[in-house]
Amino acid sequence: MTQNGMRSVLERHPVIPVVTFHEESEVNPTVEKLLAQNINCIEITLRTDFALNAIQLVKERFAGRMEVGVGTVINEAQVNAVKALEVDFIVSPAFYPELIHLLQATGIPFIPGAVTPGELVTGMHLGCDTFKFFPAALYGGVHALKTFGEVFPSLKFCPTGGIKEETHQDYLALSNVVSVGGSWMLK
Repeated sequence: MTQNGMRSVLERHPVIPVVTFHEESEVNPTVEKLLAQNINCIEITLRTDFALNAIQLVKERFAGRMEVGVGTVINEAQVNAVKALEVDFIVSPAFYPELIHLLQATGIPFIPGAVTPGELVTGMHLGCDTFKFFPAALYGGVHALKTFGEVFPSLKFCPTGGIKEETHQDYLALSNVVSVGGSWMLK
């Protein structure tokens, strides 16, 4: 069972900054701050009207230095838009079969969000082996992921949502956690 190479993306980047850009003036200082911390991966959320422009700018200005993913992808129009931008990976906070099929068709590494056993089993049947666990703090955090590790030993996770600098190592210590997402490194 594979998922378009997303697990290998996460293995290369144990910490993935989740960034929301509002305007062009934020792009260079943010990416340069991440590079200065030896972080060469970014997940740009689709939470603003500027997001697609930000993705394009980071890809152009930091080509070869920053792996550019996109987050908060929840519908077909967004999937098509980010595919056209040739992002390196796609992250969704949600899970539904039609979205999985759309993401699979792109050929781009992706990770869907899942927080319930039903979503995980359905995802497994659709070929997914790695999931975003979001919002992690709200859905049981480390304790929930420990339980999922016992019940679903073949699955891996990238928890995000409520993870802080002080807690991210607790997540990374779990055998079923490949990477964590957060924004503490931007403060």
